[in-house]
Amino acid sequence: MDAPHVAQARRLVRDRFPDALSVVLAGSTASGRATASSDLDIPVLVGDDGVTHRETVRFEGRVVELFVHTRAGLAELFAADVANRRAAMQYMYAGGLVLVDVDGAAGRARALAAADLRGGPPALGARAVGSRRYGLTDALDDLAHAGDPVEALAVAGYVLTAAADLLCDHRRAWIGGGKWLPRRLLEADPALGAALLEGHLRLCRAADPTALLEAASAVLDLVGGPLREGYRRTWQGTEPSAP
Repeated sequence: MDAPHVAQARRLVRDRFPDALSVVLAGSTASGRATASSDLDIPVLVGDDGVTHRETVRFEGRVVELFVHTRAGLAELFAADVANRRAAMQYMYAGGLVLVDVDGAAGRARALAAADLRGGPPALGARAVGSRRYGLTDALDDLAHAGDPVEALAVAGYVLTAAADLLCDHRRAWIGGGKWLPRRLLEADPALGAALLEGHLRLCRAADPTALLEAASAVLDLVGGPLREGYRRTWQGTEPSAP
């Protein structure tokens, strides 16, 4: 744990949230991955008369992401993060460093977060899996025949994200975005996850799509195989026109 980062977080809490019920320092600082420029991710539980919100501030020259919530707000955030299969707030609480814990409030929140994480994300329904299979099948064909290197890079990004989504669902593992995509992907399936990431890196470095095509095809095989001819989806009014 980076002591200067922790001390800085404690000073911010004393300055801005003297009446907080619970404060947790999460993110790269809590996981030991902080750099000199890392921001601070801080979930803050306030009283029921507070307002649930997210706010970005700069404190002593460092960017701080504040996740402020009441007890009811935290329950809603947890539910939303389970529904979107990311559990971002749960990971913050379960893996963060407790800075403030009034009457066990932080401990109770951490226990709820841990229970959600153990339960795993909800499975995608057959309709959603079919839509994703179709989209990935189409993207693999585009990637295999891409003539423009810029377009190939764009398609490769979609292939990686779509394959990761299907693989994490197949393994009943939480997904992630940005830097958390590779981390969650490797947790879900160390071997196939690494193959996807290495294939994407190889395409970016050497313009060779072969390894990414093979890895993403292996993911498709796990979830029912490529899907094109015979695919039919009835529009339900709230979905995009394309997968």
